[in-house]
Amino acid sequence: MRLSPTLLGYIGRQFAFALVGFLGMFLAIVYMFDSIELLRRASGRPNVSTEIVLRMALFKLPQMAEELAPFVVLFASMITFWRLTRTHELTVTRAAGVSVWQFLLPVVGFAVLFGIFKVAVVNPAAAALYGHFERLEAQLLRGGSSLLAMSNSGFWLRQIDPNGNSVVYARRVASQEMQLFDVIILNFEGQDKFIGRVDAASARLETGHWVVTDAWLTAPEKPARFESSYRIPTAMTAEQIQDSFASPLTISFWELPGFIRMLEAAGFSATRHRLHWHQLIAAPVLLAAMVLIAATFSLRPHRRGGTGLLIVSGVAVGFVLFFASSLVGALGQSATIPVALAAWTPAVVSTMLGIAMLLHLEDG
Repeated sequence: MRLSPTLLGYIGRQFAFALVGFLGMFLAIVYMFDSIELLRRASGRPNVSTEIVLRMALFKLPQMAEELAPFVVLFASMITFWRLTRTHELTVTRAAGVSVWQFLLPVVGFAVLFGIFKVAVVNPAAAALYGHFERLEAQLLRGGSSLLAMSNSGFWLRQIDPNGNSVVYARRVASQEMQLFDVIILNFEGQDKFIGRVDAASARLETGHWVVTDAWLTAPEKPARFESSYRIPTAMTAEQIQDSFASPLTISFWELPGFIRMLEAAGFSATRHRLHWHQLIAAPVLLAAMVLIAATFSLRPHRRGGTGLLIVSGVAVGFVLFFASSLVGALGQSATIPVALAAWTPAVVSTMLGIAMLLHLEDG
């Protein structure tokens, strides 16, 4: 039977209203708890006002909306199907010859469009705002000790210590050994008083210092001198340098491919960023899978009883899928399994699971 556009629009609107309602409710709860946690961390810091804390929590909110999207779609789908079943609207629809796959079409389609909108439009704004949040957090709450920037010609690293600060430039790097090549190190006393420069063929990070080789040392009003091996103190570690790169969450979906190429050209691992990019592409499929799973737990007629248990079971399955996704993502980030496999497995497996359960429910 051909599905009526009126029925399509009606079911789609029911889902859209539920989606907006759950999204608003979840974000309000998250904003409240984030604000409380940030206020706790800011206690005892007179330079961090309540207004700044609330603004930081607001900057973080769009990124949290992206994280919550699968759960929002799951709950919105379950409440939509539960209402339509409770009012016997789906019973009448089925009696008219409309199959479960047909009346699922508008909800699945809306979920996919929502996923595409989230990735293409919401993600760039969320990434920019989350970048503001991370900078404020590092500056005001964590006292960040380094800043790192990438460019096509190399990377710049700023390290701060009690005696002053240094700016390290390298054209490329061997990230496994944390060895830099074509190195320039600018040393400053305080914030902006230049006290010296080091030009070296390479620099290797060891515990507590950089070991630079074939280095020319220059300073104001002093002749340059050559050192075949020279040590520069540092409090940084290889892990801190790797973590100083922009978080994947702060980079727009559209900018991620270019950043990944630039990161790999400099010699660093881009596994985290590549995994995040694939997860964004897979997001619409994952949201469609949430609709299918929700349908299997909320389309059961009320006369059979156990509706509450079925809904709780659906929520439990959603959380199990979330933790399974986190586990597979961790395996991908550690390069235990391929990045694409780690990113797409949750979406594909969830879709296959939802289809299998619906086939069993409807045709089994």
